[in-house]
Amino acid sequence: MAGERADSASEADPGWLALHAEREAVERALTLAQARQKFSTDPEAAAAARRDEADLLVNLDRVLTLIRAAEYRRTPGARRW
Repeated sequence: MAGERADSASEADPGWLALHAEREAVERALTLAQARQKFSTDPEAAAAARRDEADLLVNLDRVLTLIRAAEYRRTPGARRW
């Protein structure tokens, strides 16, 4: 029951929802960049898609790190730095 309260509390937190919405948007853009690389007939477009993919991977890492930090802060007895 306590786990259910934590899950519903996280779902109600606008910051939590915003992080997951950002993660979803970055993952969607990353999928599109990878598809552009794979199916592009223009070498310049494929190269641009590779650069976009690199930037998106950095952004995804940042968002996932923020999500992990938010999850940690929600645990009982979590240390505040």
